[in-house]
Amino acid sequence: MTVEGGVRIHYRRLGAGPGMVLLHGFPQTGHMWRKVMPALAERFTVLAPDLRGYGDSDRPPGGYDKRRMAADLAQVIEALGLTPVVFVGHDRGARVGHRFALDHPALLTRLVLLDIAPTFDVFDRLDQASARRVWHWFFHLVPDLPEALTAGREEVYLRWCYRTWSHNPAAIEEEAVQEYLRCFRQPGAMRAAFEDYRAGGTVDLEQDVADRHRKVTVPTLVLWGASRTAQSTDMLAVWRARCERVEGRAVPECGHFIPEERPAAVIDAVLGFAG
Repeated sequence: MTVEGGVRIHYRRLGAGPGMVLLHGFPQTGHMWRKVMPALAERFTVLAPDLRGYGDSDRPPGGYDKRRMAADLAQVIEALGLTPVVFVGHDRGARVGHRFALDHPALLTRLVLLDIAPTFDVFDRLDQASARRVWHWFFHLVPDLPEALTAGREEVYLRWCYRTWSHNPAAIEEEAVQEYLRCFRQPGAMRAAFEDYRAGGTVDLEQDVADRHRKVTVPTLVLWGASRTAQSTDMLAVWRARCERVEGRAVPECGHFIPEERPAAVIDAVLGFAG
């Protein structure tokens, strides 16, 4: 589907019923929801888009701030007649979800955020330990260098991410790795992902600073992997400052890639929360 600026957004659709959006993060695509989408589609019309710049969506030179990405999704779900939706976001997709909830509150009923703290809080609370954990954010912020170093070596870098950010790397099976590699080897794909992070450290940060006292009004669920250091020492506390109604918990024996590592836990949590 084409959104403002002529950017084509690719999506997967399954099921019938109220709308639900599943939004991926880095370094993945909408394919990451393959293990949970069929079960959720028994009760919802489930949409799993590829963010602009990712997967089989277009890779324009700009527009990677979360406000623009959230607007992309708003246009897609409104055109498909799916509003209001349950919005489930992971990683970068969860940052889009947070912005979506602030900018388009009438378009959603529930918000689920997987393995993130708010952008402002991540930067504001940096210390030695957290800087080690999110070192790649700062690597990706450097203009042009990450593209040069990963060109032709996408597999080396991405496999490192899948392996080291997981509790059980085998949960991301080889078929999925090959699908991600297919997408990130496309011309401009790695640059687009880095531009996502560059927006995160500039305009997204500025907007989150400006909005840090605004609260998400819809009920919110926060999940994070227990086997990987969380982005805040108290994930529920940091989100209570941003949401009127929030609940959440750590997912045991799980790293960053929760929908692939613990799909049953995600299905149960989302269906229980979304009603």
